[in-house]
Amino acid sequence: MRVKMFKPLRLVLLIAVSVLLMAARMPNMRVVPWQQVEVPTQNILLDIAFTGTTPSHGWLVGDKATLLESRDGGLHWQVRELPGLEPEAYLASISFAGAEGWVAGQPKILLHTLNEGSDWTSIRLNNQLPGEPLLIQALGPGAAEMVTNVGAIYRTEDGGQTWHAQVDEPIGAIKNIARGPEGEYLAVSSRGSFYFLYTPESRTWKPYPRESSRRIQNMGFGPHGSAWKLNQGAEIAFTDDFTSGQWSSPLRPGRALSFGYLNAAYQNDHDLWVVGGGATLIHSPDGGKTWEQAKKLSNIPANFYSIEFFGPEQGFILGQRGTLLRYVSSNNS
Repeated sequence: MRVKMFKPLRLVLLIAVSVLLMAARMPNMRVVPWQQVEVPTQNILLDIAFTGTTPSHGWLVGDKATLLESRDGGLHWQVRELPGLEPEAYLASISFAGAEGWVAGQPKILLHTLNEGSDWTSIRLNNQLPGEPLLIQALGPGAAEMVTNVGAIYRTEDGGQTWHAQVDEPIGAIKNIARGPEGEYLAVSSRGSFYFLYTPESRTWKPYPRESSRRIQNMGFGPHGSAWKLNQGAEIAFTDDFTSGQWSSPLRPGRALSFGYLNAAYQNDHDLWVVGGGATLIHSPDGGKTWEQAKKLSNIPANFYSIEFFGPEQGFILGQRGTLLRYVSSNNS
C-alpha cells in the first residue's frame, strides 16, 4: 500500500532525517587533549581558580563543603578543611586577584583570604541579603563583586566590610549567570523562559524572552562582544553582539542525545568547547561552524557541569562524583 504524504509533512520529515544523518556523521577527535585527574572527593565540583601571584597554586570548591588545594597547576589536589564550615555547605564560586581570594556559597557563606588561601576568614553577611551568594569575582585589592541567586549584585571596596548595591531591583530566581569582561552579566531565569542582561551603567536588568521553543539552559560570553546560548535539547545559538538581543538560528551539533549541553567555553578566539550530561564533550575549531566529539571520554560515569580556560593552554572540566579533567597539549602534558 502506498502512502501519500502531504508535502509540508514530507519536507519536515526530510529535514529531520537529514539532521540525524549529519549528526551521526560528527567525526570523533583523533586525539583528545583532556586528561582525567584524580581528586580526593566524590562530591560535585562547582568552580576552580588559580591565584594571581602563583599561577600553579589552585583551588577547587564544591558541594558538601568541598575545598581542595593544588600546588602544581592542578595535577594533584589535597583536601582543606575549614573550622566552622558546616558539612553541607554549598561552595558555589571562587575567585582570586593576586594573593587575595574569595569563596561564595550557601547558606550565606563568604570566605576571604589575603595570602593565597593559607588563612581563610569568614565574613558575616546580612540576613536581609536578597537570595544566596551564587557568584563572586575578585576585582583588586579589597574589591570584589558578588551576585546572588535572585540577581542582586553587590560590590565591596574595603575587603568585605561594607557592600553597595549595583542594581536597583533583583530579578527573581536564576539558575545560571556569567560575568563579562567589563562587568556585564547574562543570567538565565530558573525555568529557562527568559534571560537577562545587566550592564554596569544601566543599574537594571533587561529581560529577553527565549526565541526557541526549547528552554534556555545556560549562557556565556565569547570573544569580541559575542556570546553563546545553550538551550535544552542540545541546541546552541550565537550572537556577535550580546547587547543586541539578536541570535542565530539554533544549531544541534552532534547526534540526537538524551543528554543536554550544560556549559561552554572559548579556548581562544575560534576554539569552542561544550560539555554536558553523560560525559559529553564536543569541540568546534572554527567558532561553531564545524564540530567533532570526544567519544573517548564517554565511558566516564559523570555529567560534565562546567568548563573553564585560564588561557589557551590551561583549561579544566568539572563534574559530578569528583570528576576533574585537565587540558593537556604538547606544552603542558
